[in-house]
Amino acid sequence: MEIILLQDVEKLGTRGQIVKVADGYGRNFLLPQKIAVAATPQNRKWIAQQRVRFLKLEAKEKTEAEDLAKLMEGVEIKLTRRAGEKGQLFGSVTAMDLSEGLAAKGYRIDKRKIQLENPLKVTGEYSVPVKLHREVSVNIKVIVEGEFEASALPSPEAPPPPAEPPAES
Repeated sequence: MEIILLQDVEKLGTRGQIVKVADGYGRNFLLPQKIAVAATPQNRKWIAQQRVRFLKLEAKEKTEAEDLAKLMEGVEIKLTRRAGEKGQLFGSVTAMDLSEGLAAKGYRIDKRKIQLENPLKVTGEYSVPVKLHREVSVNIKVIVEGEFEASALPSPEAPPPPAEPPAES
């Protein structure tokens, strides 16, 4: 099935491009979601007329993404999570957590744009790429700190537990 994309679809194509996809993918997902239209002769003429509009829109989105990338260059997110003695987290830090951290700093970034291969499971400092546009990405600094429970760690000043008195027989 040939379709014309109305939006950029990762690993498939860009807005205005005519691509060939499986019938089910096109009919059941792309067309109902209004991500694409069927590549009929009428739609092909319409898309040819819209090319200039798409190019202007693409240029505008790219410049906005570049501006946002300049603003985000020094962004640092500090997250505190419960962790074990060796820095192993109880749980993990996901793209959703990073998206919420960016939102707290005033940046509304969709979690799907955060290119986190695997969730962070150890305390430390990480550089995580954020793909703002197809051609524009920026790295943010993520610091994951451990929060240790006081009862789990022995206190250095605490006296040793008293020895049990010998049992009298």
